[in-house]
Amino acid sequence: MAYDKFTILTSSAVPLPIENVDTDQIIPARFLKATKREGFGDNLFRDWRYNGDDTPKADFVLNDSTYSGKILVGGKNFGSGSSREHAAWAVYDYGFRAVVSSFFADIFKGNCLNIGVLPVQISPEFAETIFKAIEADPKTELEINLPNQTITLLSTGQQESFAINGYKKNNMINGFDDIDYLQDMKEDIKAFADKLPY
Repeated sequence: MAYDKFTILTSSAVPLPIENVDTDQIIPARFLKATKREGFGDNLFRDWRYNGDDTPKADFVLNDSTYSGKILVGGKNFGSGSSREHAAWAVYDYGFRAVVSSFFADIFKGNCLNIGVLPVQISPEFAETIFKAIEADPKTELEINLPNQTITLLSTGQQESFAINGYKKNNMINGFDDIDYLQDMKEDIKAFADKLPY
């Protein structure tokens, strides 16, 4: 399943300065029955967003119109817990294209890269700087430059680099999943196969 190409994203951000956000909080287990990647955004952080009668909780950030954007800034150890792919699906389906944190659980990080959400790991100090900037001005913007592997707080110019696997970086820039990557090499694979002596 191809997804949106990711090169440079400039956007305001939604702050969620909570540590140890696990995948059951991102998408509760009762919503894992579906096999398509659609509709999960409605239940992103379901138990934090809604009361038992399905009315929105006014004090949760996704229900606060003050904050918006395609970047979610989370606390340390974001995406811990179970390995469910649905957590990354929910983040993507809601409309986020990047998640910023000072630490990600490895499996969640990999699942994000497979679905087209860029996990940007930064220092705890820079994360705190970003949270303070958003608190001071909810419209403050971040620029995430994937080719250069940098994230910049545009209001001050403060910047950090982030790491990413080269293969996954190439796929995100081209909007490829693993199958698209192979399909893109189809002619090269065929040419190689034609040269084989058997």
